[in-house]
Amino acid sequence: MPFRLPMLRLHLLLVLYFALILNWPVLLHLITILEGLEHVKVGFIISIPLLLIAALNLVFLPFSLRFVQKPFFVMMLLTGSLASYGMLKYGVVFDADMVRNVVETSPAEAESYLSLSSFGWFLITGILPALLVLLTRIEYPRWWKGSSQRLGAMAVSLLLLGAIAGLYYQDYASVGRNNKVLTHQLVPSSYVHAGWRIFRDRYLRTPEPYREIGTDARQVGSAHGDKPTLLFLVVGETARAQNYALNGYGRDTNPFTRTEKVISFAKVQSCGTATAVSVPCMFSNLTRAGYDDEKAHNQDGVLDVLARAGVSVLWKENDGGCKGVCDRVPTITMSPKEYPTLCRDDVCLDEVLLQGLDREIESMHGNRLVAFHLMGSHGPTYFKRYPDELRAFTPDCPRSDIENCSQEALVNTYDNTIRYTDWLLSQMIERLKGLESKYRVGLIYLSDHGESLGEKGLYLHGTPYALAPQEQTHVPMLMWLSPELSRSKGIDEGCLSQAASEGEYSQDNLFHSLLGVMDVATSAYQPRLDMFKPCRAS
Repeated sequence: MPFRLPMLRLHLLLVLYFALILNWPVLLHLITILEGLEHVKVGFIISIPLLLIAALNLVFLPFSLRFVQKPFFVMMLLTGSLASYGMLKYGVVFDADMVRNVVETSPAEAESYLSLSSFGWFLITGILPALLVLLTRIEYPRWWKGSSQRLGAMAVSLLLLGAIAGLYYQDYASVGRNNKVLTHQLVPSSYVHAGWRIFRDRYLRTPEPYREIGTDARQVGSAHGDKPTLLFLVVGETARAQNYALNGYGRDTNPFTRTEKVISFAKVQSCGTATAVSVPCMFSNLTRAGYDDEKAHNQDGVLDVLARAGVSVLWKENDGGCKGVCDRVPTITMSPKEYPTLCRDDVCLDEVLLQGLDREIESMHGNRLVAFHLMGSHGPTYFKRYPDELRAFTPDCPRSDIENCSQEALVNTYDNTIRYTDWLLSQMIERLKGLESKYRVGLIYLSDHGESLGEKGLYLHGTPYALAPQEQTHVPMLMWLSPELSRSKGIDEGCLSQAASEGEYSQDNLFHSLLGVMDVATSAYQPRLDMFKPCRAS
């Protein structure tokens, strides 16, 4: 038998539920903030949940109408439950970039977040309350009485908000000014507002006309030598520079490339904290300061410019999508069904990218660039990113609810992913060495963004850039150049090694460095952003 509740009473119950249950991560964060303050007014502390209740009451009242109330709150309860779990367990912050990342996540990636604890939370805080709302028979008063009830509830909320502002405005202003992340944690306003921005930009605005860049691009110099250039560009996933032995990390996560004399760039900043931003940004000429998602998706990237100049480009995908950067160049997406020994649960180990590689390179022409998009260290199921025989650090964490693993096991698992990527890069370098009789060869590796492993209560990535810790923005970049490639390009490797250890770089450098090392002349090229330029003979 369904429950019976008057419209306003159900509305107030839902307001209380959102304020005190689904916004529990925000309240916990506020408690942590207040504990760090020297002087806190008792009245200010008491006013916080009252403020949240009054604000949610105002926001939700327009949706308490017949035929609107049930579907609206069912949707908010289900999405709010998922959002609160992400914030409570991983410290996720729902700004526009994070929501964009969620929208663009592949089913296989989404499955990696499933665990007993996530399902339990969703069942108890999302599904069950939503079912109760669906089973409730809501008693709606006559329209004039319902309108007066809503106006009365709005008046009470406005009076309460006014009283709180009058008494504690300075306290709220101080806390808000120093903790801007709070606005991205409120359920459901944070992800609803971010989702609206994405929907508006994609579907309600007139799309920018597609813009071609580097229409004058041409190959010059050594591009016309007797032996073509073959460059491997490896785009890493979720690797942070702090866990690279080559950058001073205390355990040997780079035993394989260390013997290959790779050059490690110690100070490299990402363009974003999520793949959906970093990958389009690093392949564009917009730079992080001027990056705009719509612009990046409506203009050429560096792969397009290289192809226009006559460089043969191939993209090999193992991370669920290239975020638009490979849309106009030949692309091979690794299929789990084709490589059952290297794939499980619709996800492949990155060594699958080596399959068919020699044949693919042979089918290309002239100077060649092969880009590999790795699964890398994609979490939270880090344990699925490396094979058993390359599990070096134990005990590891063979589960997706990583917050329930010990810190030692979590770091061991993550470091195993870094070590496996290092092994893969060494295999690629050996493959290039075997092709030196045909090509001048080299490799560049650059991760898209980093990862939090519990530092400051944060896990995974996607924190708004202005608030993100270094663990999410400091990324590794490695280079290996054959002696013949260095000679043909006039690159002084000693100079490059010194620049790598002393200089500061970012993903802004990739666009122009690729044009430079592939000897492509174009008005789109900016020498000051070419990492190779200072170390090349003029």
